[in-house]
Amino acid sequence: MSDLTPGEAGGGVPATAAPERSGGVRLPAGLPSIAGMWDTIKRGEIALALGVMIILVVLILPMPAMMLDLFLAISIIFSVLILMTGLFIQKPLEFSSFPTVLLIATMLRLALNLASTRLILAHGHEGTGAAGQVIQAFGHFVMGGNFIIGIIVFSILVIVNFVVITKGSGRIAEVAARFTLDAMPGKQMAVDADLSAGLIDEATARQRRRELEDESSFFGAMDGASKFVRGDAIAGLLITFINIVGGIIIGIAQMDLSFSQAATTYTLLTIGDGLVSQIPALIVSTAAGLLVSKAGVSGSADKALAQQLSGYPKALGMSSFVMVTLAMLPGIPMAPFLALAGLAGYLAFRSSRSQQVAAAEVAQAEVEASAPPPPAEPPITDALKMDELRIELGYALLPLINGQGGDGDQLTQQIKALRRQLAADLGVVMPPVRILDNIQLGANDYVIKVKEVAAGQGQLFPNHFMVMDPQGGQVKLPGQQTMEPTFGLPATWVEAQYREDAALRGYTVVDPATVLATHLTETIRGNVSELLTYADVQKLLQEITGEQAKLVEDIVPSQITVSGIQRVLQALLAERISVRDLGTILEGIAEATGFTRNPATIAEHVRSRLARQISAANQAPGGYLPLIALSPQWEQAFLEAIVGEGDERSLAMAPSKLQEFVRLVREAFEQAAQAGEVPVLLTSPQTRPFVRSIVERFRAHTTVMSQNEVHARARLKTVGSV
Repeated sequence: MSDLTPGEAGGGVPATAAPERSGGVRLPAGLPSIAGMWDTIKRGEIALALGVMIILVVLILPMPAMMLDLFLAISIIFSVLILMTGLFIQKPLEFSSFPTVLLIATMLRLALNLASTRLILAHGHEGTGAAGQVIQAFGHFVMGGNFIIGIIVFSILVIVNFVVITKGSGRIAEVAARFTLDAMPGKQMAVDADLSAGLIDEATARQRRRELEDESSFFGAMDGASKFVRGDAIAGLLITFINIVGGIIIGIAQMDLSFSQAATTYTLLTIGDGLVSQIPALIVSTAAGLLVSKAGVSGSADKALAQQLSGYPKALGMSSFVMVTLAMLPGIPMAPFLALAGLAGYLAFRSSRSQQVAAAEVAQAEVEASAPPPPAEPPITDALKMDELRIELGYALLPLINGQGGDGDQLTQQIKALRRQLAADLGVVMPPVRILDNIQLGANDYVIKVKEVAAGQGQLFPNHFMVMDPQGGQVKLPGQQTMEPTFGLPATWVEAQYREDAALRGYTVVDPATVLATHLTETIRGNVSELLTYADVQKLLQEITGEQAKLVEDIVPSQITVSGIQRVLQALLAERISVRDLGTILEGIAEATGFTRNPATIAEHVRSRLARQISAANQAPGGYLPLIALSPQWEQAFLEAIVGEGDERSLAMAPSKLQEFVRLVREAFEQAAQAGEVPVLLTSPQTRPFVRSIVERFRAHTTVMSQNEVHARARLKTVGSV
């Protein structure tokens, strides 16, 4: 059996519970107390529901005049509250309930219109106070005793509200809703991208997505809510027309009023009613327009407008000028225009000063932000770093690098072109050149250093030109005589005014930047083998593509290491042989490693594979290869002087014999030079390395070739012998 009494089983209070008391009156069991009912009413949703129900009741039941005055006052203050809220919010989404508020305000005005219509038509014959004191006061205040004026003023208010504000805000809401919906996928993708990139966390991404959804819903709702405002304006116009016509008919036909009395009374009441409803409608329409036009403005409306209108002092200044001009026109009152001109001018001055102060603060902040931090003590390891190539200049040569006089840019451009030219000629990339001043040098001196060891030096004179005689003679022009630093030829530094004269005499004229670039070129060519590092060779091998890449995989490191290839390439570059044809060089290395591991021997074998290239590089302008042959006697002498076996071979020739060989080589090449030839010294493959080791000490630029390095199709011309 159940332990509940019949009252509990029926949903009432327990039998043991005492009945509630309120004000000393015993309430029936099962009914809520008055305090509980009040607590329920105080809840927001119940209060809103009651408010909406009251509006609907007003649409159906008649309302006394006193209560109509109260509700009209509520309508006016409610519309003002909506307008002030729209002005002070920071962004539109802060008033996201505006569409709902707009609907409630519209329903309230329509309900009051209907209630006032009942009172006007039913009691209008009793006088102008039939619909309450608020409507009577608005009618007398606006019309001033003339209902024609009231009709005109009311018509203007309707036109302003219906044609201007309502239509414009509705169009803005429509466009904003369309653009917001179109941009929503892109904004959502941007949020996802920021989340994937780690710029925001999951909570921030969720919040931004919610804001996008709220924004889309708000502008979509505003697009529809703008139709409420438009419909409210149309309904107010129709209700006013119906009230005037219906009131006149009722006053004449039923209440025995004259046409004049009926027109005056009912028009005053109707226009008063229309003004009481149209003014709140105009206020709410203005609030709607402010809200939808605030989409691209941040901050409250007063701050945004003040900041943007005062952000252009020139505009305020021009406005002040226009006001002064208008004040000077005949018949125009000067006081208001001059007062406004002074106010605009003062605002322009204040705005300009504010902008200058703000700009100075921003500039100061940028200077402070860009100020370099105090220099930290460089690590001691920086002292171990070494410049591969360096040019040190005296203080008088600084215009060559800082651009003064036009030579600085020319020097840097020539160095850039030099790097490209050497890459094409020798097949290696020249390391960067560091240029700096050195106060320990003479004013016009410069030094070229390779791995911080002096490899060349000379003198330059800015704003002068070096003039040389192609025949090797002394230049017959006023100037400072010197020696050309690269090749040691006699030259003269002349002033710029003698440049054309030197060119007319057939002299070679060179500017200081070109002199330095030429000296740098020859210095690099003479030391390029030392500049080729292990990293450079490794990079060259990595850049090989196609079938040659398979060759690299086959020989490195099984047959030869990267260091071994570096030694071979250095041996070739030491004699100015280009290593650009790296594929052929690697093939020669692969062949030579089958019988030797000595880099010098491998290099000799590779030279024979490069016979076409070596022969073409030493051809004379006539297309032939000029030769000075080593005689059989000297060939035999060198072979007999070679001691040791295999990779341990060396040359052991008597010093007197070597001196005689050097003399004969000099004489042979001098005779060839007099004949206009630049020949190569041709030897046998067995003696070429040893002959080269001797010749390079006194004729570093002389090419020594073996018979295996002469290409089969090369045209030969013997110009002498040793």
